[in-house]
Amino acid sequence: MTEPFVAANLSDVAAWEREWAVLRECASPARVGERLLKLFPGVDWRQLVLLAEKHGVLAQLGVCLSEHDTLPVPPEFKQTILERGRAQNFLTLRLIGELFRLLELFASRGISALVIKGPALAVRAYSDPSVRKYGDLDLLVRQRDIRRATEALIASGYRAAVSLEAIDAGRIPGQYLFSKADSNLIVELHNDSTLRYFPRTLPIEDFFSRQIWVRVDSHDVPAASVEDELVLICVHGAKHFWERLSWIADVAGLVSRHANIDWERATASARAAEAELLLHTGLRLAAEVLRAKLPEPIAAGVQKDAAAAGLAARVLRWLPAAGAAPLGLFERATFRMRMRGGLLAGPAYLLRLSLSPTEEDWQVDERISNHHLLDILRRPIRLARKYGHNKKN
Repeated sequence: MTEPFVAANLSDVAAWEREWAVLRECASPARVGERLLKLFPGVDWRQLVLLAEKHGVLAQLGVCLSEHDTLPVPPEFKQTILERGRAQNFLTLRLIGELFRLLELFASRGISALVIKGPALAVRAYSDPSVRKYGDLDLLVRQRDIRRATEALIASGYRAAVSLEAIDAGRIPGQYLFSKADSNLIVELHNDSTLRYFPRTLPIEDFFSRQIWVRVDSHDVPAASVEDELVLICVHGAKHFWERLSWIADVAGLVSRHANIDWERATASARAAEAELLLHTGLRLAAEVLRAKLPEPIAAGVQKDAAAAGLAARVLRWLPAAGAAPLGLFERATFRMRMRGGLLAGPAYLLRLSLSPTEEDWQVDERISNHHLLDILRRPIRLARKYGHNKKN
């Protein structure tokens, strides 16, 4: 198998401007062959494949090249893309098989779960569960079912990162993480308590009441509605500062392949969690970066949202680097405040995130801290140490 590429200095945007343009075109649901033919001459293929990997869109690059087989792809890079695509296919099949098994396991114990992101999103955004890169399974589960779900997963061979003792103590992590060391399988359980980057508590019962069934490899799996999924992935992208093109491609793919989206419902879903700004930001990025076509009057509303325009402009400054130029502590804090908007709401949102302990704050070597106040005080110090190490601070 082809050796992995050594990471280049991706923060030097001007050095690979052409490769970035190619990648955007290949990830666009509105890609045009003639445009690609004009872009490909002079492409640094090593840099292009590296950039696609970092942005999580190598599969989209492979699909794009297969659709336009007249493009001058050097044989060694065609083989590299093929091999890595095959490896992603194998992982996807394993994850989908495990998803079916876990859904049956939960159903047998009366535990309701919704599939979010992962294969359900891949099918809806790309019509193929293997095109979207993911390495874990994400399920939405009510908080009251977390203990029973944890017991079920432990009995099924998973190791729980958050112990039953921590659950009984009422500690809330960033996510309930489960792993199988022998198979590299990872499962994450989420709910209205863990999805803390929503400006307002996620109305999880509404999500369950609007659930739909998505066909994944001849099986129907319970999933969030398209409208709710759209809000989820826009908040998720903002949580991670939209540093990967793959997150924008998810939004572009979802809105482009679902002409029947109920935009009133999508807007109402975002409004219920006070996440309209984050929804508009995701939609604006999908339109500006990948030429996703938004219907009127949604497009007009997004264009009029000055706060969303400001957030998107910030994202476009660091997006091409795929996280190779980490944001400084001040820039991270400023972006967080702008995610919420408002002179009072923004700082209050940042303060809540900064003082809401996760497992990194209250769990050390599987031991649980007994001092909640110290956990709260420990969190901003830990964040400052984690993100305050470069010259941007």
